[in-house]
Amino acid sequence: MQLLACAVVLAMAALLPGCATIEYYAQAISGHLDVIRRAQPIEERLQASGTNARLRAQLERVLVIREFASRELGLPDNGSYRRYADVERPYVLWNVFAAPEFSVQPKLSCFPIAGCIAYRGFYAEADAQRNGRELRGQGYDIFVVGVPAYSTLGWFDDPVLNTFVFYPEAELARLLFHELAHQVAYARDDTVFNESFAVAVEEEGVRRWLARHGAQEQRSAFEASQARRRDFVALVSRYRERLATLYDQPATDEEKRRGKARLFAGMMEDYGALKVSWGGFAGYDRFLAQGPNNALLVSVIAYTGLVPHLRALLAERGGDLSAFYAEVKGLARLDKAEREQRLAVLAGPKP
Repeated sequence: MQLLACAVVLAMAALLPGCATIEYYAQAISGHLDVIRRAQPIEERLQASGTNARLRAQLERVLVIREFASRELGLPDNGSYRRYADVERPYVLWNVFAAPEFSVQPKLSCFPIAGCIAYRGFYAEADAQRNGRELRGQGYDIFVVGVPAYSTLGWFDDPVLNTFVFYPEAELARLLFHELAHQVAYARDDTVFNESFAVAVEEEGVRRWLARHGAQEQRSAFEASQARRRDFVALVSRYRERLATLYDQPATDEEKRRGKARLFAGMMEDYGALKVSWGGFAGYDRFLAQGPNNALLVSVIAYTGLVPHLRALLAERGGDLSAFYAEVKGLARLDKAEREQRLAVLAGPKP
């Protein structure tokens, strides 16, 4: 058990940000061990008499998606997502994003092995909220969000969880492709690169999955969802740039606070207009329910900032995923500045 605990700590260093305290490591170790303890092979769950029909159907589909991920997308063929665990809560983790009052850059949490990451993860919502309150008391903007899945980057066989197993088929495939992509490449100190790579893989993966297995209705629904996502990211990116410009101005704190309030009010007005253009779709309302702030902007950019670059890089490789993965692995070995320079050359100017 001690060796396993040490292995979990190392895995958490690759997965979870946070200060190097006994309390933080303890919740990371106990939380992950609890997930592992609950997991059982999907094949066993399918054969169990107590498995209800709805879960059985979803788990059968997971196995088909999982096979597609390795066979058609070249994602790791291992024990990940071949087991199932019910963690008896709506999310497996809660991430805490923080940013200074007058900055759109994240407060980083650093580990000796994994480097610096743009958020902290907690297995209990109460712990995440407590950490958020502490940081808010220090003057930071805070955004706390539930996470349905995470990757241990290949350290462990990550299971399918109740937190996402009942997603619609395209969304279920998207999540599995995303998390498996994290096992392909990892760049130290670069959350945006790591997450953007996984998003680029998920998008291409779902496009191929639906072309092979999806009905026209599913393809249309996913395309509409992706269009709304691009609209929302563009909105956040636009206001992030405006806020960065405001914060760089030689103004008083009070002037910056007033300007910040005006910009976020404008962002919410523009979001309202977006919802009208979407025919009333309100799927992002819950995401914005805590109120827009710098930390919320950080949470969006952390997952999308380099997606256009990586999409372009995949296109330049003719859609050859193996060549794309090899390129990304090479980029991951570079330091961050050189990696960004290479991406700018390979995939066009930074948006």
